[in-house]
Amino acid sequence: MARIAGVNVPANKHVSIGLTSIYGIGRSLALKICKETGIDPQTKVKDLMDSEVEQLRTCISQLVVEGDLRREVAMSIKRLMDMGMYRGLRHRRGLPVRGQRTKTNARTRKGPTRAVRR
Repeated sequence: MARIAGVNVPANKHVSIGLTSIYGIGRSLALKICKETGIDPQTKVKDLMDSEVEQLRTCISQLVVEGDLRREVAMSIKRLMDMGMYRGLRHRRGLPVRGQRTKTNARTRKGPTRAVRR
């Protein structure tokens, strides 16, 4: 199991998939990193040499990932809330932010239904 950017990358997965366990790295960025480092995306993480793991570490260290990215996103949301923007109000109230309907659906964001008294 390789440890990259403070995350244990799953050893039994392909490199391109395993890198997505790092916050801020999706499928396309993982493939781009593999291409940049010259590592075959289909190689399993457990089969990587130490030098290849080190190449991945140096490549990923140049990106904003994990804690720094989480902090950046949280600060952006906080800024919206402090300025009193509409999106900030939606975040504060725990409602959908991007224009989705709320009369039906939106249960993930709103939480479980309240008991109806009749």
